Amino acid sequence: MGYADLILFPIFVFLCSLFFRRLRQKYDDPFLRKYHRQGFWIKVIGCLAFTVYNVYISPGDSTGLYHKEGYNIYQLILEDSNHLKWIFQHGKLFDESLLKDPWNKGYFRAEANFMVVRFVAVLSFICLGSYAVVNLIFACIAFTGLWKLFSFFYEQYPQFHKKFAIAILYFPTLVFWSSGIMKDSLCIGALGWITYSVYEMLYRKRGFIKNSIILIVFAYLLGVIKIYILISYLPFFVLFIIFKNMEGVRNRLLRYILAPLLLTGCIYGFSLVLESYEKELGGYAVEDLTNSIHHMNSVFNSMDGRETAESNFDLGVEFDGTFQGLVHVAPMAIFTTFYRPFIWESKKMSSMLASLEGFLLLLFTIYLIFKSGIRMLFRLLLTDPLIMYCFLFSMIFALFVGASTLNFGTLVRYKIPCLPFFIICLFLIHEKVKERSAKKLLKKMQNSESSQLLLSPALS
Repeated sequence: MGYADLILFPIFVFLCSLFFRRLRQKYDDPFLRKYHRQGFWIKVIGCLAFTVYNVYISPGDSTGLYHKEGYNIYQLILEDSNHLKWIFQHGKLFDESLLKDPWNKGYFRAEANFMVVRFVAVLSFICLGSYAVVNLIFACIAFTGLWKLFSFFYEQYPQFHKKFAIAILYFPTLVFWSSGIMKDSLCIGALGWITYSVYEMLYRKRGFIKNSIILIVFAYLLGVIKIYILISYLPFFVLFIIFKNMEGVRNRLLRYILAPLLLTGCIYGFSLVLESYEKELGGYAVEDLTNSIHHMNSVFNSMDGRETAESNFDLGVEFDGTFQGLVHVAPMAIFTTFYRPFIWESKKMSSMLASLEGFLLLLFTIYLIFKSGIRMLFRLLLTDPLIMYCFLFSMIFALFVGASTLNFGTLVRYKIPCLPFFIICLFLIHEKVKERSAKKLLKKMQNSESSQLLLSPALS
């Protein structure tokens, strides 16, 4: 980071603040205006922290791969416009003799890596290749998606706005790892926009053309970078919309008839998507999933002795590469995703923050289980469509991330797509339990008052 970053960064922060302030003017709701403003400035702070961390504390792919090679392509195009072709071609076709760093050889064969590099190269024409400013733009892309996600949940339960803001806009790990040049920033942004476009089309029934374009663009982006997020998210969200639409059907018999039909259609459509994208899914395809997880476990285990292996861990349960084995490790994998690393397992600053969050999350989960009881917990999961959708997506995602990622440094980044959904699930359960307790107390008081009224004439 040089003098150009110090000069350009505040200028672009000012320009971005003007842009988002203009967008904020369309909101009449004072809560939306407040959270939109706070969310943006929190993202700016997160971007600053991310930039300092990656430049001075722990350089990684953000500086050594994505920005270095993206800025290199930008310079190549400035020198010779014929190099513009690399922006529009697949990464595997890139001439590796043009790489800035020979150690990055082979990374462009993964289109997900090249997509991030491509973004950096294009954005460098806007911000003169400044690392800090490109980080800021990535952070703003993520913020637009997070805002759409917040708006969606806010519409469902406006009274829980503080809880949703904590889970989506304020949560430190989510803010930090989606505030710079990383795949995670683009994935979080895409996830929010996909949620918005699908909800607008299938529930509100409006803006079909506009939302179709939004869905295609961001589904493609997420499909290229991390298609397993798209595949694991959409079925549960569509399922939520199905049950949400069923709430408008007053005829109970018709609801009982329509629900299984729509659910069957959703499952059938999902299976067709899986078959169509089997090649793109690669190791995440249904037939190869357990073998892929077993292979990734072997890769992490073979890293022993390397500097990058200092944060490696094991689940404490052996995975044999079978579906039954995956079921066997599921509880520990899910637990690891949400609650580890423990404080004594953290060896880096980045994982220390996740340790503190995980510890608080664990305490809250334990409190909630005792407060609600297992029976009430399962009842809410099965009867509330929003809780069900958040729970199912976060559990499935946590299972595969926890089972396949045996490095804490990687885990804290990979798990951020499911974190807000899991936290919202816990918050909603907590609020429902509070409402239930309040109703019980009110009923008890009313019964007590009725008893007193009945006794009064008798006493007189």
